[in-house]
Amino acid sequence: MCAVKLTVVGSFDEFLYMSNITGTTFGNIVVEATPSLKTNTVPPVETSSVVPICPDVNALEEQVRKEEDQLLELEGKVCSQGDTVHYANRPQFFETCEGSYLYDGANTPYLDLQMWYSAVNLGYANQRVNNALKKQIDKLPQLACQYLHKEKVYLADILVKGIKRNFGQTGRVHFNVGGAQAVEDALKLVRKTTGKSRMLAFEGGYHGRTLAVSAITSSYRYRENYGEFADRAEFVPFPYCFRCPYGKQKETCEMYCVQQVERKFDHEYTGWWNPKTNKSEFGAFFVEVIQGTGGYIIPPKGYFERLAKLLKERGILLIDDEIQMGFFRTGKLWAAENFNINPDIMVFGKALTNGLNPLSGIWAKEELISPDKFGPGSTHSTFSSNSLGTATGLEVMNIFEEGDYERTVNEKGAYFLDLLKDLQRKHPEIGDVDGMGLALRMEMCEKDGFTPSRALADRMFQKGLEGNLKVGAAKMGLVLDIGGYFKNVVTLAPSLEITQSEMDLAHDLLDQLITISKKG
Repeated sequence: MCAVKLTVVGSFDEFLYMSNITGTTFGNIVVEATPSLKTNTVPPVETSSVVPICPDVNALEEQVRKEEDQLLELEGKVCSQGDTVHYANRPQFFETCEGSYLYDGANTPYLDLQMWYSAVNLGYANQRVNNALKKQIDKLPQLACQYLHKEKVYLADILVKGIKRNFGQTGRVHFNVGGAQAVEDALKLVRKTTGKSRMLAFEGGYHGRTLAVSAITSSYRYRENYGEFADRAEFVPFPYCFRCPYGKQKETCEMYCVQQVERKFDHEYTGWWNPKTNKSEFGAFFVEVIQGTGGYIIPPKGYFERLAKLLKERGILLIDDEIQMGFFRTGKLWAAENFNINPDIMVFGKALTNGLNPLSGIWAKEELISPDKFGPGSTHSTFSSNSLGTATGLEVMNIFEEGDYERTVNEKGAYFLDLLKDLQRKHPEIGDVDGMGLALRMEMCEKDGFTPSRALADRMFQKGLEGNLKVGAAKMGLVLDIGGYFKNVVTLAPSLEITQSEMDLAHDLLDQLITISKKG
């Protein structure tokens, strides 16, 4: 294997971002280490000690490039481009993964700061989760979903008990496969409960791209080619304080944005409310308390408490989409815990299985989902509650139950946010940085620090995937995701297991990447 020897001076437990064992090879880097006398500090990398030890690394890269060219040619003939692969100018191939890193065919490491849209919260190839999957493969790899297996029951139990503990509410769980399918289950439950097909949702909200869910996802781009949507949601501006849709300032606006929702119930001519029957046209409000694809926007304190109170008064259900922000991404098991609200229905997926066998689901209050209200066959998918997914999901939840993630994620998030603020001081093009837990945002702008710069964010995304960032004599890549209303926000969702030294590395790679990208 072609490799690079990286000699690190520092503590073993804090600095070895490639390995916790001296001499181990990861990708094209061999880690050697000299422990520091001060194990509670993180010393800088001695970049001069990054020494190439394989003369034919260029030959390997050339060989891999030729193979990938051939694969891309074949892919262009046999694969649909209706997914998101071709957002990249040249789609990237990866061969292996571990921890916070992906590796290409030439063994170049790519530090991943988006972890599959927050689906791999516990890091790539997590040994405990992988072992749970392998064990289930050898024991009960397949089972039709009309039969029971114990992992399904135990997983539902741990989820229900956790929500009871954190929200004080009793309910039940219903499993499905993907996030959009779970949102559809929530829609069916709302329609059955309320008899209404009209919903409320946020501008900038993303809940999926299936036909039904596209109606409550705000982007018209996802609906344009598929005819009319009679049940299209009514979209409400999200409290995006950096770019307030009302031109207000957070310090003086007195929550003007929620006032605009409240006024919709003042009289019948707003189109939302009939004061004679005391009924609303809308069955539910679907929310992401922190918008995902919308750009990891953190709402102001007090907004959701006030909104939830209004919805309860008007008989409108509150549906909390936790698909991207759940499972400790924000420093709490559920993002809604940060905002003192009690959802009627919660939707979850992605990180439940740490990106392994897909599993999603909904939790709903007992009065909505009890067997007499939501009986057998109300909704179904062949692979819902699949035995491989429930086994891995159960292990993930056991890891969360055993760990101290509320403390560690918030500590790491505060540290990472400080690093982003340091970059903001250096680069005026970073207009806004913010975060909650390890859901972080960096909004890229023109030099005025406000005008959105999609071009700059796109260059960062593309150049990070090229794998040509320098760490001494070694090369690395950086995996980013771009979101936001103007596609100018770097949304950061690193592994919850990310180390301090990896965050320091991320700071330096981002600094290098921004500097390069600003040149065009």
